[in-house]
Amino acid sequence: QQISWTPLLVVGYLFYLLLGAMVFQLLEKQAETHFRDQFQLEKLKFLQNYTCLDRKALEQFVQVLMEAWEKGVNPEGNSTNPSNWDFSNSFFFAGTVVTTIGYGNLSPSTVAGQIFCVFYALFGVPLNLAFLNQLGKGLNAHLITLERWVQKPGRAQVHLVIFLTTGTLLFLLFPPLVFSYVEGWSYGEGFYFTFITLSTIGFGDYVVGTNPNKHYIPVYRSLTAIWIVFGLAWLALVFNVGADLMEKFLQLKWHKPDLSLSEGAMTKLEDEPEQPRNHIPS
Repeated sequence: QQISWTPLLVVGYLFYLLLGAMVFQLLEKQAETHFRDQFQLEKLKFLQNYTCLDRKALEQFVQVLMEAWEKGVNPEGNSTNPSNWDFSNSFFFAGTVVTTIGYGNLSPSTVAGQIFCVFYALFGVPLNLAFLNQLGKGLNAHLITLERWVQKPGRAQVHLVIFLTTGTLLFLLFPPLVFSYVEGWSYGEGFYFTFITLSTIGFGDYVVGTNPNKHYIPVYRSLTAIWIVFGLAWLALVFNVGADLMEKFLQLKWHKPDLSLSEGAMTKLEDEPEQPRNHIPS
């Protein structure tokens, strides 16, 4: 008899979201209040130091700064800042579109650019999924091993450790060192950016190559885009494996074997090899 674990999964999923909401509120709300009060205090100090300005004029200038930031123009520096739409940056932006990362710090401002972006994503996202699928086939042997890990421990653990260790070093642990050196971030900030990017969450609070006070090599963001593509393929496989193991855990937890099956039938089922499922990284 098989007990449906779908209601349990739904309840667990909602509980996980509620837990995350409570923790984020606990950690971030007080800091946000502090920053808001500090910002208001800085505006008052600015008005006191520059009496020729009134609050309305200051608010209008703040609005100009916000609009500039939304258009991808960094208010720091001057007009000699590198363009956000040179080839290297445009290549990086194209990568964030087809991979659905969408940092949000840069977007097309012209109607023609917005229309092109829609159709570019319409064909580019499926193309990106197909490319990641082909890239993931190179790791298909590891996937099969990982899928059978629960049933056949032993040698499979070695493959598991190699697969996870190599990918973790190449895509999660080493890149933050590079970003820390180039961007001036701490290692924790670099690791945060790395995971948020490769998981396609893409908040946009940290983006490479956007500091106007730094001089980047022309291919820096293009190389970062290539790293993102290969990192996406690896992390998508890890997420797929994690989802499979979670499903198997729930099935093992809530699935009771039918006692009416004969011992011979049970032996036959155990002898039949499990067919691996095809995975499409998302």
